[in-house]
Amino acid sequence: MVYAQYGSDGGIGLGLQNRNILIIDDDEDLSSIISDMLEDYGYHVTWAQDSGQAFELLSENTYHLILLDINLPDGTGFELCSELRRVSTVPVIFASARTSETDRITGFDLGGDDYLPKPYSMKELLARVNALIRRTYGFDQEERVVSFGDVTVNLTSRTVVRKGETISLSLREFDLLAYLCEHRNNAIPKDKLLAEVWGAFSMVESSTLTVHIRWLREKLEDDPAKPQYIKTVYKVGYMLEVQE
Repeated sequence: MVYAQYGSDGGIGLGLQNRNILIIDDDEDLSSIISDMLEDYGYHVTWAQDSGQAFELLSENTYHLILLDINLPDGTGFELCSELRRVSTVPVIFASARTSETDRITGFDLGGDDYLPKPYSMKELLARVNALIRRTYGFDQEERVVSFGDVTVNLTSRTVVRKGETISLSLREFDLLAYLCEHRNNAIPKDKLLAEVWGAFSMVESSTLTVHIRWLREKLEDDPAKPQYIKTVYKVGYMLEVQE
């Protein structure tokens, strides 16, 4: 999970780590223009030209927003969104030349968060992306910090300190910890953690999640065998228990 601050112009501060956006559209020229514009405002953009490529990217990466066309060479954006919603709540903006009321309603019924008819201005697209990112992830101007026991997790700088010493975590370990911090005191199902941390269509086994949880406990708990904070929730998954 990556966090960012927003400047007064509504864009993301360029000095901070980017949010990841996936464009799924077979129009290469338009996708290139959109990518350049979004990256100018601090986003990190990846492009997929069809459903197959999109599924591959979604199985290996996590994204904070998806810009999705309806007409794709190997299927429809509706089909892709329907499959995505089985495993992920990542925000989706449909962007399509199909502007009928039926298509718009279908897009929302399948889990789309916004619907932008083509042609559209880059300014309007940016405004909608920024608005959806703000609604979904927040836009705090200050650092986001979660503390429990002798551990302090800085979600903005992606650092972890325990007993005054910086703890080294792998990228995936931190992403997992950050997700637990963001949803602290809530039991998170294992499949939800795998989808959000490893990728919506990842083929990673649940044992991989178990191993990463063990590694986090070994680095952050006084007694990893009897964890005080990173708890196992029977028949559900895991939870970071924090006194608010």
